Amino acid sequence: MHKPHPEPRSAYKVFRPISTRWMDNDAYGHVNNVVYYSWFDTAVNAHLIEQGALDIEKGQTIGLVIETQCNYFEPLAFPQTVDAGIRVARLGNSSVRYEVGLFAQGAPLTAAKGHFIHVYVDRHTRRPNSLPQALKTVLERLL
Repeated sequence: MHKPHPEPRSAYKVFRPISTRWMDNDAYGHVNNVVYYSWFDTAVNAHLIEQGALDIEKGQTIGLVIETQCNYFEPLAFPQTVDAGIRVARLGNSSVRYEVGLFAQGAPLTAAKGHFIHVYVDRHTRRPNSLPQALKTVLERLL
């Protein structure tokens, strides 16, 4: 198994700024690990919504997380702004592996990086669905 390492900004396709909040810091003075996973969700889903590829209220296809992971390299803390870089590492018929790099604003290397896998399912039956074309088109730009 290889040791994870920070990555440069050039490894990611699109970026989204995220403001840290006072409540994100833990007793050790840095952002708590659970907040990073929230940022992954925020960055990816906001991008998909803005691109018209995801309708969280009425869409028939929704994404369920089946796997997630994160590696930490440098601490982040309030009141920093975080730049979340997004890319797609794998695009299947009904699943997507998103990879997200979190950078201190302006920093050249990731403070943390991770991934999550969404399986896209029918909202009501929760059975896997093929990716809708609008979603697939947006995801292909992130490969």
